[in-house]
Amino acid sequence: MDDLSFSEMLKMQYNLWEKNKDSWSPLEPEYARDSILWMMAEVGEVIDIIKKCGEKAIVSDEEIKASLIEEMCDVLMYFNDTLLKYNISSKDIAAAYYKKHNKNMQRNFENEGKRFAKNLKS
Repeated sequence: MDDLSFSEMLKMQYNLWEKNKDSWSPLEPEYARDSILWMMAEVGEVIDIIKKCGEKAIVSDEEIKASLIEEMCDVLMYFNDTLLKYNISSKDIAAAYYKKHNKNMQRNFENEGKRFAKNLKS
């Protein structure tokens, strides 16, 4: 398998939840914040690898790269868990992603950064 869609990831995450539903929180909105917090903890683990190993090691050492990828997968799993808890479908996230991408393609990030810096000085 060389590609993975939003719908496949959501299905996989649901199957994992189904297997563990007796000990995991329900797929309900009030538990989504916990998934976001766990996701941020996993982002911290990604950051730790980057800080401790550095970019050169990540791209040249297969074991370090594999560790980084595993932690990034944990981030995606909690992200998908959050989507499930908020009942956000793969179609919902895909439509929003395309819309945001198209918006970003029209933006001038350099000018926005200059305006932001100017406003900070004011």
